[in-house]
Amino acid sequence: MIAYINGRLEVVNENAVIVEANGVGYEVICANPFRFQHQLGEKIRIHTFHYIREDVQILYGFVNPDEKNLFARILQVSGIGPKGALSIVGTAGVQDFVEAIETENEKFLTGFPGVGKKTARQMILDLKGKLIQEFDVTLSITDEKGTLFDSHNQEVLEEALEALRSLGYSERELKQITPELKKEKNANTDQYIRVGLALLTKK
Repeated sequence: MIAYINGRLEVVNENAVIVEANGVGYEVICANPFRFQHQLGEKIRIHTFHYIREDVQILYGFVNPDEKNLFARILQVSGIGPKGALSIVGTAGVQDFVEAIETENEKFLTGFPGVGKKTARQMILDLKGKLIQEFDVTLSITDEKGTLFDSHNQEVLEEALEALRSLGYSERELKQITPELKKEKNANTDQYIRVGLALLTKK
């Protein structure tokens, strides 16, 4: 397998780049070849996925290892070929795609060419819970008012809510104060509990 190529960038066109290394010109198919345009004539490293089938061998190229690894993961999903996987990685990027999988955002996933509801569900089924362990991303959870709330804050907030439940407060009461608690960004568990108690005693 060819993991990456170090060489001089000789050609950039709408479908691929050509990198010369040790006298050999490697044609590498990329989602966005013109991302490399500013390095034309320079020595570059391009991360590659060597796609091999009985009748074809193709090098697909990526700017960094995360994009390459995500491409490989998507390619494992039934119904997704290299063209579709390349389009997803090139359009969405790692952060947005992983977030869409973890939040089961079918609308986002079906926005890619050739991805219908059935394929979107298959991607979620095959990849949810796996990508978040492999890639260094921060998920964002959108509350009822559309405010982004990152996954770390969500975890801390859940700990505080559990503590409030143990004090005898009902789910209905906790649900009423949750939107206000979410405004306390980057708070720790004790801070959420104190703010929660103050809100609950006002009701």
